[in-house]
Amino acid sequence: MKADAIKLDGGKAGSVDLDDEIFGLEPRADILHRVVRWQRNNAQAGTHKVKTRSETSYSTKKIYRQKGTGGARHGSRNAPIFRGGGIYKGPTPRSHGHDLTKKFRKLGLRHALSAKAKAGELVVLDAAETDGKTGALAKQVKSLGWKRALIIDGATVNEGFAKAAANIKGLDVLPSMGANVYDILRRDTLVLTKAGVEALEARLK
Repeated sequence: MKADAIKLDGGKAGSVDLDDEIFGLEPRADILHRVVRWQRNNAQAGTHKVKTRSETSYSTKKIYRQKGTGGARHGSRNAPIFRGGGIYKGPTPRSHGHDLTKKFRKLGLRHALSAKAKAGELVVLDAAETDGKTGALAKQVKSLGWKRALIIDGATVNEGFAKAAANIKGLDVLPSMGANVYDILRRDTLVLTKAGVEALEARLK
């Protein structure tokens, strides 16, 4: 499939051929859901922790006599029933991540790119290069109508462009190896440079 390329000033910059096996698939929500869930679960810290009754600090002395009180028979102030006692079966540090095959992760990325292309939210940019001035880049982004955009460049991101884009709200810049399903789907506009298209096609074939 053909796609028109533009420059940062809005001018035309020819066209590029997009591989139908990467940008022309029928998007499947179940595949995208599985890959996003895998990403978010791997990113979860899993550091939540509570103290069990063996870790709370109270005297081990029996709190009152066994019989004759008319109340329940207790032997430890650390019991979960008491305020400040140990928590029963509370969370402990663990990994929330799970495995997903490399083949399936690539498939998910293809479907994410295809979803953006089908929705008309894919823009091909000639090159992501600027002199490093945030104000000038912000005006160009505004004139192009990009409110929440992800820009994916080639193997490396132009240093001046990355510096200029760092303080623009709603604009993210990634190299091609950083392209992932979650970041692609959460932005309204996906912008690929010509170098980014070539790198992604080489990565996903």
